Amino acid sequence: MVSKAISSKVGILRRVGGLVAGVAMLSALGGCLFVTDTSRMNIEVFQDEVAPVWNEPARVPPAEKQPVPQQRLYSTQFHQTYGLPVTNPVHRTMYGIMRDEGHTLPPIPLDRVDRRYLREEVDYPTSETPGTIVVDTKAHFLYFVEPGGKAIRYGVGLGRAGFSWSGRGVIALKQKWPRWTPSGEMVSRQPDLRPFSASEGGLEAGLNNPLGARALYIYQDGKDTLYRVHGTPDWQSVGRATSSGCVRMFNQDIIDLYDRVGGKAPIVVL
Repeated sequence: MVSKAISSKVGILRRVGGLVAGVAMLSALGGCLFVTDTSRMNIEVFQDEVAPVWNEPARVPPAEKQPVPQQRLYSTQFHQTYGLPVTNPVHRTMYGIMRDEGHTLPPIPLDRVDRRYLREEVDYPTSETPGTIVVDTKAHFLYFVEPGGKAIRYGVGLGRAGFSWSGRGVIALKQKWPRWTPSGEMVSRQPDLRPFSASEGGLEAGLNNPLGARALYIYQDGKDTLYRVHGTPDWQSVGRATSSGCVRMFNQDIIDLYDRVGGKAPIVVL
């Protein structure tokens, strides 16, 4: 009886020891295999955990639109209403592409021009009668006198000939798209101009003609002074002293002045 009891206890101890050893071995393989959460054995739970996740950013409701504060940039209501650029929109119209007498004048690049020399109506108190042209050679301005102490002011370029004559005269002749005939003195200085001399008929009118779109011929005491107010394709010369020529204006400006000037209009060159 004693031996059987002992044998039974030994068998129990061996089974318990084997179970403990087995548990120890499983633990040694890694804690992740010793599962106590039986829910992970559920196939639906597993699929939910390994399914791909799409990270969609949360949608934020748009904020209420706030009125943009208005900043007063221009001095006139016209500018405020239409939000026009700082450049005077009238200038864009005045100096844009112009089609005239079968010719197409290119626009004046306003961003490359000194704005002082753009056409403008200004206060101009003077004793000269309305309709008179006044050329201020020092300031490079030409004024067309209007009633009420006003004048249309234009920028001009001046060459040597532009400084060589001063005084009073009249516009005895006006011409649209004139031919250019260099003087004999100019031809002698520049022989390459001989094909355009008076004997050859001069240079035909066109965009490259030095007299541009219009010319006003100044006479004094019934004689041609050889002094001209004219357009020019060389817009960069306006406002400057150039090597030759008389009084140069933007082609768009000489067209405007031409239409304002009456017959025998007086002109004063200071």
